[in-house]
Amino acid sequence: MPEVKTFLASAEERMEEAVMYLEEALSHIRAGKANIKLLDGIRVNNYGALVPINQCAAVTTPDARTIAIKPWDKSLFKAIEKAIIDSPLGIMPENNGEIIRIGIPPLTEERRKQLAKQCGQEAEQAKVSIRNARRDTIEKLKKAIKDGLSEDMEKDGEADLQKMHDKYIKQIEALFDAKEKEIMTV
Repeated sequence: MPEVKTFLASAEERMEEAVMYLEEALSHIRAGKANIKLLDGIRVNNYGALVPINQCAAVTTPDARTIAIKPWDKSLFKAIEKAIIDSPLGIMPENNGEIIRIGIPPLTEERRKQLAKQCGQEAEQAKVSIRNARRDTIEKLKKAIKDGLSEDMEKDGEADLQKMHDKYIKQIEALFDAKEKEIMTV
């Protein structure tokens, strides 16, 4: 039985990683309101090194539609602005000499549908990862039968694996539904 537990633990770890990946991916998709995670992928040239914005400036959300960036070094204003403009965010920053403001415009109906579709693709990718983990584990269990594992233990392992699979698929669907609701809410 320890071999079956090892296989199941490995599968569960892969499934958890798929859910964590989806949470991270969905947090970077903007839903019409300000979220500092939108800037996580943007790198700024800071004295020759590319660093995330939050490592060279204070990033806050003073209200639901604005992200405020206050660089710790005034010489970084242009570099931060350029990084935001060049990013796929598609938003023009405003600079008043003290703070760089990013106004998050309300999403159009078409853009909401595009973002919901993108979230669906991310969720489907996570589901595929979970299914792959289940398939690989089932293959390991089948091979273990040849190495002396009893068929009853293999069947029990498969049943436990299926329960685990269903649990993580439900988590993914819940994450996707919550994000889709957030995006489609005007």
